[in-house]
Amino acid sequence: MSEQTQQDNQAIQEVFEGYGEDPQALSSYATLIGVFNLILATFLFLTKRMGRGLPERIEVKDIALLGVATHKLSNTLANDAVAMPLRAPFTEMQEKQSPKMVDEQPRGRGLRKSVGELLTCKFCLGMWMASFFTYGLVLAPRVTRLIASIFAVVTLSDHLHQTYKALTNRA
Repeated sequence: MSEQTQQDNQAIQEVFEGYGEDPQALSSYATLIGVFNLILATFLFLTKRMGRGLPERIEVKDIALLGVATHKLSNTLANDAVAMPLRAPFTEMQEKQSPKMVDEQPRGRGLRKSVGELLTCKFCLGMWMASFFTYGLVLAPRVTRLIASIFAVVTLSDHLHQTYKALTNRA
């Protein structure tokens, strides 16, 4: 390792001193932040290139629809067994809580682990899903509303199932 590389590593360690012994984790998070912002920049570029202006405001009904859809999709991607193939390269199964739900932990180091943390956190995924739904609302509103409606209807169905189960158990 060259002297310059050693000095650079020392400088990085000093900047991130107090954040544990794994500066790789911070650089992996920075990479995910960069990807998120690159997607935002691409969206903004596409809207300008397509001659579409950004909406001055988003209607409350769209916010509600996208909010419910974001809730359902982020929860499905982070917890449901059906999404295990998407998470498997970045996580390891801890236990299958039910036929539908699994408990997984991120695995590996660096970017692999950071992606695993993102994919197992419904709150973290919520930010990404909300962004994608919002971009879709601007670029392809009809398709986005259709897809969001599917997830919103499933959310309503889930709540009805839970209510029915609770009432049945009470009786």
